[in-house]
Amino acid sequence: MPLSRVPALRAAVLALALWAAPAAAHEGHDHGSEPPAAAVSAPRGASSSETLELVAVARNGRLSLYLDRAGTNEPVTDAAITAETPEGTAQAEAIPDGSYGLPAHWSTHAGEYEVLFTVTKDGTTDLFPVSLTISEPPPPPASDDAWTKSLAVAHDFRRHIEEADPLPFAVGGAGFLLGVVVTLLMRGRRRAPIAALFVLVLALAFAPKAFAHEGHEDGTPLAAPSGQDLARRLPDGAIFVPKPTQRVLALRTVVTASDRLSRTVELPGRIIPDPNASGVVQSSVGGRLAPPESGRFPRLGTRVKKGEVLATVTPPVQAVDVSDMRQRQGELDQQIAIIERRVERYRKLAPGGAVSQVQLDDALAELKGLTDRRAALDAIRQHPEALTAPVDGVIAEASAVAGQMASPGVQVFQIVEPSRLWVEALSFEALATGQDATARLADGRTLRLTFMGAGLADRSQAVPMHFSIEGAPPELRTGQFVTVLAALDAQQTGLALPRTSVVRGGNGQSLVYEHTAPERFEPREVRVEPLDAGRVLVVSGVGQGKRIVTQGAELLNQVR
Repeated sequence: MPLSRVPALRAAVLALALWAAPAAAHEGHDHGSEPPAAAVSAPRGASSSETLELVAVARNGRLSLYLDRAGTNEPVTDAAITAETPEGTAQAEAIPDGSYGLPAHWSTHAGEYEVLFTVTKDGTTDLFPVSLTISEPPPPPASDDAWTKSLAVAHDFRRHIEEADPLPFAVGGAGFLLGVVVTLLMRGRRRAPIAALFVLVLALAFAPKAFAHEGHEDGTPLAAPSGQDLARRLPDGAIFVPKPTQRVLALRTVVTASDRLSRTVELPGRIIPDPNASGVVQSSVGGRLAPPESGRFPRLGTRVKKGEVLATVTPPVQAVDVSDMRQRQGELDQQIAIIERRVERYRKLAPGGAVSQVQLDDALAELKGLTDRRAALDAIRQHPEALTAPVDGVIAEASAVAGQMASPGVQVFQIVEPSRLWVEALSFEALATGQDATARLADGRTLRLTFMGAGLADRSQAVPMHFSIEGAPPELRTGQFVTVLAALDAQQTGLALPRTSVVRGGNGQSLVYEHTAPERFEPREVRVEPLDAGRVLVVSGVGQGKRIVTQGAELLNQVR
């Protein structure tokens, strides 16, 4: 293509770019022409007393008030609040979300305002002076960039075309386009790209809505609502959390206090049954298992009573034993028959004095002994051994199957009382014996333990210690592993905090969050040691009298 025609092509490309750029921009894409919008908070002010803190937020001609306890950050929803505003005295009304609200038309005008709030709670009245600064809305940013001005000119031109009647433009544009196409066809195909560009430009001119993005019919991008308070991490590392978000996250705090506490040590442990409230069921002889008279073996989790028959064991009889038993039965039957005839004869001769009463009694005793031996021999073959429950409890283990051969001394059932469980821990250090301890489960739950005794013999270089569980929950199972935290004789000074207060920072360091202002939380690096199942001992990093987040710290740590 000759160089004389290049400027025309460039002009067409530029026109196409200017036309399409404002229409093609849509939500979710960064075009590099606008900086990211900064997070802007609504005008707010705060005031606090020894027991309460109040935050006032001005938005859309109303004041939203948030009243919380200073020490724990718990919302206070049953207080009476009166405000002295520039428009006079106003009574705040309770909102279902736990806040309070009152009209403030004066807050729509820029200026500095002093508002005095009177809070009455449980017969105690406190005054909370709050300063509110209402700023003028910032003007739209101006730009001298030539490309931005070109886009604005193109956008205005397209808007004028859209507002005008499209019929004259359509007729004139169609005639002009037809003439261009005919001329190019007569002269050759080399100018086809230029014709294509003109066609595309005219299509964009008369169909601008095709590039309008979703959410708006005119293609303008969606704008975020202004004045919306969002939790965010500040440049200095602190976190700004507005009061509504604190209510959602249920953030709670505690005021630290130094104390002298015993050092603790973590011990591995597992849950075992109480030996005085559990038992095993074993067969004393080998035999074949069979269900009791009910026809069913007790299932796992079934509660049984002491003495209840759980299964029966029928000893097997070998062929040789059967032959011996039959021979023995025959001998006993023969002896019984002889003694019976002798007893009958003695009874006839006794009245005449030919046989003494002593001889008759001896014969009767001999007959009874043979009869008992004969009955016992029959019982061996007919009456199996009954396996009964030694204690009251719940079937914890069961290995009984109908027809199974039970060996002597092998456990068939284990019975455990779920409300009476122990913990066996292995100690590798000298502990303060006689003191109670706590245990922590894998899911974070805690158990209170009562010391029951410690062994004197080493078990793999460790001393076993037994603790009973106070108020054992029903979902505990024997064999579960727990972490036992037992006290040592040594003591040290520090701060006790719940384990939920300590979170991990990006570098793996232990962190706690201090509530330095009503809506500001600052991270503090700390060094902690275990104290018990639910608390840790803060050795350094935080002093006493600080408000530390105890609930919701993990959620707070995720704010970016």
